Amino acid sequence: MREISPQLDGVLHSIGFAPPGAFNFLEADWDDVATAMQASAYSLKALATAALPLMTDRSSLVGLTFDAKFAWPLYDWMGVAKAAFESTNRYLARDLGPQGVRCNLVSAGPIRTTAAKSIPGFEEFERVWDNRAPLGWDVKDPEPAAKACVALLSDWFPATTGEIVHVDGGVHAMGQ
Repeated sequence: MREISPQLDGVLHSIGFAPPGAFNFLEADWDDVATAMQASAYSLKALATAALPLMTDRSSLVGLTFDAKFAWPLYDWMGVAKAAFESTNRYLARDLGPQGVRCNLVSAGPIRTTAAKSIPGFEEFERVWDNRAPLGWDVKDPEPAAKACVALLSDWFPATTGEIVHVDGGVHAMGQ
């Protein structure tokens, strides 16, 4: 019988949610904003602290984000929550680094997932990527983002923490 190790080498955070009201920036109420922030940003810290007792030196925490450097049309408070998520990752990198735990994010282009269906106007993101990705982008293909997560979870990046790896066909580097 094979023994199960009581440790985690890596943890993937793929949690995000905002109520419909959070997708209207000026009219959103605090309850909707608070829900988006808790589910989409604070959850990274909560997952990290829950998993930490099982993590060891050289463990890795990886999360999925959507580039929060810009005020995307229609993304509204979810974009603010993603900015908080990215900042949370930096603080976790600072606080968990001394224990040897790496904390990084993958900023993927839009992918048609169950979660994407809850974003009003998601097809607008598809148009942006169609027009601006120098490498092209397939919203139906999650594999590029998944491979980046696997790489960051592996030991291939032993001295990388607090980083955001863009897997978006190059859109993040293009001007208007």
